[in-house]
Amino acid sequence: MSEGTVHRTRAETMKVFNAIEEGDLLALNELCDFPAAFSQVDENGCYPLHRAAGRPLLSVLELVLYASFSLTLEEKTAEGETFLTLAVKANLVENVKMLLEHGASPHTTNGRNQSPLLLAVQAGSPQVVSCLLAAGAKVEQVCLKKWTAMHEASRGGCVHIMELLLQKGGRVSETDQHGVTPLGIAAEYSHPDVLELLIKHGADVNAQAPNGDSVLYDAAGSGNPDCIDLLLQHGANPNVQNLSFQLPIHRAAYEGHLLALRILIPITTRRALRLTGQSPVHSAADGGHAHCLELLLQKGFDVNAILAPHISENYGDLRRSPLYFTVSNGDVTCTDLLLRSGAKPDLDPLRCLLVAVRSGRYEIVKLLLAAEADVNCYFTAVNDTVFPTALQYCLKDEVMMRLLLNHGYDAEKCFLCDHRDELDESGYSQQQEDKVTFCEFISVSWLLNLVGRVVSILLDYVGQVSLCSKLMTMLETRREWPHIHRTIGSPRSLCHLCRLVIRKHRSCRDLTSSPLPTRLKDYLLFKENDLYSRIICRDD
Repeated sequence: MSEGTVHRTRAETMKVFNAIEEGDLLALNELCDFPAAFSQVDENGCYPLHRAAGRPLLSVLELVLYASFSLTLEEKTAEGETFLTLAVKANLVENVKMLLEHGASPHTTNGRNQSPLLLAVQAGSPQVVSCLLAAGAKVEQVCLKKWTAMHEASRGGCVHIMELLLQKGGRVSETDQHGVTPLGIAAEYSHPDVLELLIKHGADVNAQAPNGDSVLYDAAGSGNPDCIDLLLQHGANPNVQNLSFQLPIHRAAYEGHLLALRILIPITTRRALRLTGQSPVHSAADGGHAHCLELLLQKGFDVNAILAPHISENYGDLRRSPLYFTVSNGDVTCTDLLLRSGAKPDLDPLRCLLVAVRSGRYEIVKLLLAAEADVNCYFTAVNDTVFPTALQYCLKDEVMMRLLLNHGYDAEKCFLCDHRDELDESGYSQQQEDKVTFCEFISVSWLLNLVGRVVSILLDYVGQVSLCSKLMTMLETRREWPHIHRTIGSPRSLCHLCRLVIRKHRSCRDLTSSPLPTRLKDYLLFKENDLYSRIICRDD
């Protein structure tokens, strides 16, 4: 073909595309005298027939079909669409009929391995589905991810389309790549009418995917009470666990579906729950649903339920309690609800308080401290220290540090070490020889710049202490040293010493509720050092 002929063909092809867009039948009639223009593609790999197939002008399609006699009707665009899939996507029933009558295959998939029938179901068009089925489209044709038209109809929820597919031999037991049946898909996407139709055609209400998820488990995830009731009426078992040791009640609690939870609570057996090793309270706490937590607690579920070892071991932190989930998620509302309902804050190997301190969650720390969480707890898996663990997580946060100190953190243990001449007077014992002291912990290069400020704060919460030689060496070059030197070199006030003695014998909760004068109470509670109330609460 000469260069001039090629140039002319391209020009004529552009005219064809323009005539199709404008619906200009007269121009198309004239261009039919140049059939080569209909066998050329544009920059998107589209033939003129591709463009006509997706346009709502049947006369244009008929004319372009006549002129495209050299095509097989199975050609695809650069994106993998056939003439038929484009007409189906556009929901053009008459175009689909015409293409099928001219020999377009109802089985050829597009570039995404989607059949025309699957696309018609996806578009929710019963008329197009009927046309394709009449032309021999296979209901069981497997597309991408082993997804069939039956699965797509279940997801879309169109009962009429599902009836058409079932009449043409659609199988209710067909599974997708995850082993889920159409019934499971209908339950997941909350379509009770489709569920009922599939059940009438023999679908198994107790079918399970390879991961153990039952149809009822999927329905609990969608939360539709009509779907759940329908499955239960036809014999679905609410006490079948999946491979993750979860029942439908756990799924409903995690997703926050209150109505579903109300249905499942009375029919889920305690034995089934015990075998799973986890409570729905854990699930509701993890999902952050206060209304579900309230319902479960009202129905008698234990606020301090503990995860079984085989569940707890799946978490790197070996969490056990529902409270841990809310604290680690930073959920103030659910944390408050659980604590007010009697949740114990010290049931986990890594205490909830340490998790909140490490995350900088002031409000949750306040709630935990008010619930008498142990501010002087230890977590020795990383560092076995002489001083309580919480300080490690807030050395750069004075607000958090003072929050802990005001609530009874034992600052004196930060000054216990073996770098002294008189070990017996320091309070340092033989049992602590293998533990990391504060002076050793803070001497690492990335913390050394904090030593002056931290020690200066700690001195506000101790009586007369002496500093070890190691700590003195680090402090002497810090700008806080003059203040520190004056503090340790001068007698502490009698008021301060009395306050320390009282604090050793009375908790913050006791002092807060005591009938003491407000000024005295504030002094005993270190209110003058309460940066949280002065800074954070003021900003809020």
